[in-house]
Amino acid sequence: MSGAAAARPASNADAAELAKFESVAGRFWDPAGEFRPLHLLNPVRSAYIAGRAALAGARVLDVGCGGGLLAESLARAGGQVTAIDLAPGMIEVARLHAREGGLPIDYRLVSAEDLARSEPGGFTVITCMEMLEHVPEPAAMLGTLAALLAPGGSLFVSTLNRNLRSFLMAIVGGEYLLRLIPRGTHEYERLIRPAELAGWARAARLSLQGMSGIELNPFTSEVRLTSDLAVNYLAHFTR
Repeated sequence: MSGAAAARPASNADAAELAKFESVAGRFWDPAGEFRPLHLLNPVRSAYIAGRAALAGARVLDVGCGGGLLAESLARAGGQVTAIDLAPGMIEVARLHAREGGLPIDYRLVSAEDLARSEPGGFTVITCMEMLEHVPEPAAMLGTLAALLAPGGSLFVSTLNRNLRSFLMAIVGGEYLLRLIPRGTHEYERLIRPAELAGWARAARLSLQGMSGIELNPFTSEVRLTSDLAVNYLAHFTR
């Protein structure tokens, strides 16, 4: 290994977390499968982003893109989308699905840290959905996302709050009782309080523009934005 390669910092990723998602990549686009909640949430998330950032012609980056659900929505809204993930199976599924739909999305198996070194400030809109709670150093990831964002650009993040209600609803209810998502998807200690997220963003010189809760009714499949940030929430930052 060369000295330069040895000095390169490791990516902010957890191999065990990647393995969880890699194992179910082939079922990503099944709207009734393990990723059903993402399929239900995606229209609301997409509308939230489109209502706060100009997507047509913009360079858009989706970090932790999985099988490409949000990336495809952003591309259909006119964004020039690059989407990255470190799970090879997810990237393969995403590429195949985009090809079937004729969507010119640039999918890359690359870390956000490597991309920030090669394309600093290269993206006008960045999205990072349900990923921060799966990385070893979420505060450092906010810094990496800020480095990728162009001045005046918008960063959109979604994650889960850390409190008793989110534990009962997202983990006990969502994973064990209703089985909306696979058991073990989330670890309570890794969940992120809004104040923590805002603090990390300030340290990365990002400005908070707003936060909204997302409420999913598992019995009616209805999803709506709310002012309640107690469980799942979206945040909009600008640089």
